[in-house]
Amino acid sequence: MQQIINFLIRYKIFLLYLFLLFISLIFTFQSHSYHQSKFLNSANYFTGNIYEFFDNTTSYFGLREENESLLEENERLRHQLYNRKTNLTNTPAPIDSLEKNYTLVRGRVIKNSFSDLRNYITINKGRKDSIEQDMGVITAKGILGIIENTSEGFATVQSILNEKSNINAKIKNSNHFGSLVWDTKNYNTVQLVDIPRLVPLTIGDTIVTGAMSSIFPENIPIGTIKKFDLDKSKSFYYIDVSLFNDMTNLNNVYIIKNLKRQEILELQEETLSNDQ
Repeated sequence: MQQIINFLIRYKIFLLYLFLLFISLIFTFQSHSYHQSKFLNSANYFTGNIYEFFDNTTSYFGLREENESLLEENERLRHQLYNRKTNLTNTPAPIDSLEKNYTLVRGRVIKNSFSDLRNYITINKGRKDSIEQDMGVITAKGILGIIENTSEGFATVQSILNEKSNINAKIKNSNHFGSLVWDTKNYNTVQLVDIPRLVPLTIGDTIVTGAMSSIFPENIPIGTIKKFDLDKSKSFYYIDVSLFNDMTNLNNVYIIKNLKRQEILELQEETLSNDQ
């Protein structure tokens, strides 16, 4: 207590100055609207920045929950999209009119290769999540590949950047289809082959999955035409396709199962057997 008294006595002139300055500032702000406005604006600016800082901090820590919510919504919307009926005029029926053709499971990439001749992606979903061989794997931007092997909790995906990859694809605006392969040269570019020379092509045309696939739904994005050359000996185009996906930066994926694939394969096998 004695130290406090000694402090007040020692700095009494300075403390008196601060007190009088404080009183004068109050009178100034109360009597002059300009100063009052400046003070309030400064105070609002200061408190506003504090509120913004705490809001940004709270939002940052809530990003994971928000991202999870968006992924769930995307999964639900994709399930509706891939299971909608189509009538004879090729017009989608209402959303409440759904067929059970495909199921979707969300997953995440835990390992990715893109610089080998045979690239594979590992995801954090496996047999316990009903993941099986020959399921399609996509992202929000486009296709990634096909499930090749599974364990209890994980699966490997044969990437479209794999020299063994061969996926049915088509030109979106003409519906002419061919095979999507990879020449192993560029991780951002794949090739569409077996497109006849009579098909009109334009740089920038969109390439999507075709209806001939029993793995992927039709019209899933793949990329755009980067350039094309005509193989005159075979009368087919050799088309470079620039991928929508950045194959070096993969995270969230969707695994797609065609519930009618086995029925389709059995019918095709039976047809081939009867034709022999």
